Amino acid sequence: MSPELSFAGLSVLLARVHPHTVATVHALLDDGARVTVASRPEALPTSLRDLAERGLVALDAQADPTAFDVVLRGDPSARPAPAGTEAPGTRTVGSVTLLGGGLGDPSLITVAGIEAIRVADVIVHDRLAPLSALRHARDDVEVVDVGKIPRGEFTPQERINELLVEHALAGRNVLRFKGGDNFVFGRGGEEAEACTARGIPVAVIPGISSSIAAPALAGIPVTHRTLVQGFTVVSAHVPPGDPRSTLDWGAIARSRTTVVVLMGVATLGAVAATLVGEGLAPSTPAAFVADAGLPSMRTVRAPLSQIDAVARAAGLGAPAVVVIGDVAALDVLA
Repeated sequence: MSPELSFAGLSVLLARVHPHTVATVHALLDDGARVTVASRPEALPTSLRDLAERGLVALDAQADPTAFDVVLRGDPSARPAPAGTEAPGTRTVGSVTLLGGGLGDPSLITVAGIEAIRVADVIVHDRLAPLSALRHARDDVEVVDVGKIPRGEFTPQERINELLVEHALAGRNVLRFKGGDNFVFGRGGEEAEACTARGIPVAVIPGISSSIAAPALAGIPVTHRTLVQGFTVVSAHVPPGDPRSTLDWGAIARSRTTVVVLMGVATLGAVAATLVGEGLAPSTPAAFVADAGLPSMRTVRAPLSQIDAVARAAGLGAPAVVVIGDVAALDVLA
């Protein structure tokens, strides 16, 4: 999308799905457009299907183009590569860059991150990366969607590692593009190890972790000199008591720190009950921040014992970050 154009408030139909459609859709949503994709769900890449399932994009395989303000039909990836661009495969061994994209707002990506997008031969991305930033990519870039939908379709981590290695060994400059930070519950460590074990050079461009950025955008400082002197970040993709959980929830409850829960939408009820059982007061403030950094961002606050029910009643779901502790009652931006 050209930066000179604005689609705010317009209805836009994407008549075809192509490698750059994900970036285009995210850019349109960032601009305030109402987006429809002329496709069936099963024909979409994971990241676009996720937007549709979250109600951010409409799908209509039989859409009437005359009913829309704007119809986009072209495939920018079909244009020739810029003059002087190195052909893939001409290097003996390529490289892998792990880029943390922060939250959904593409303006939060670092300058180094934008430059990495511009020079990449291959971009392997997740669904929560700020994908409108892919508009900075070369027209001939190969885009690989390996997004994981909660309790739905996903690409196994082992296969993602293989993709990075295969493309880099073919001489390509590979960008692994994720939301948040690759090294904070992003499996960046596993991916780096898989590449270095094959002699592939790896670079890291840190991103803003959702564990601090989502609360910040909601007006919640995870530390506050008069309230709390630290914060604890945990993953709750498995509930307390599950054999796969290695967390000491009793120690977390007694830590007197702000507790930030990632990947805990499905297990939040169990997490809250366990923390209360381990000594946290049921009235402890909690906040549920959904879609942080996106136009659809919403925040609800409630006592710890009620936060799961309140979030569900509000229709909130993943992606979300939960903040537990005295700071969760604050909104310093109000």
